[in-house]
Amino acid sequence: MGWIGDTVDSIKSIQVRQLLTQGVSLGMIVTSALIIWKALMCFTGSESPVVVVLSGSMEPGFKRGDILFLHMSNDPIRTGEIVVFNVDGREIPIVHRVIKVHERQETGEVEVLTKGDNNYGDDRLLYAQGQLWLQRHHIMGRAVGFLPYVGWVTIIMTEKPIIKYILIGALGLLVITSKD
Repeated sequence: MGWIGDTVDSIKSIQVRQLLTQGVSLGMIVTSALIIWKALMCFTGSESPVVVVLSGSMEPGFKRGDILFLHMSNDPIRTGEIVVFNVDGREIPIVHRVIKVHERQETGEVEVLTKGDNNYGDDRLLYAQGQLWLQRHHIMGRAVGFLPYVGWVTIIMTEKPIIKYILIGALGLLVITSKD
């Protein structure tokens, strides 16, 4: 019958104990990934220690699909640094360069203005209505390193969900039919 017939026979022959063992193994893999993610969050001080560049606004420095590694410290943010920030009302974080740092005289609070390297103007049009500067709580982290093109996997799975479902289904089938 071939590969499909062997797979169907393998699924039919699964015993309850084997199924439970494989379910626990899958649970441990998922839990390990979550623990690693939380440890990275603690180590880097960033709520999202790894992000994917989703647009060409930072070219030629960073291209779409590059993975950025973030770190957030208490050091003051300086002009020229690349930061990842959230804007109120938007779900997806933005990766841009700080072009201006502003300190409020009355509070001493530091605010920043950002711009994409490949954009003509600053980001005030991207900020929330009436917002002219980013405060510290908007900034998720500073870029400290990157891996080129590795993030394309994430982009493809987000833009073409059928690929994500096929991949998850294939991995699930592999877990179910494994004999270990």
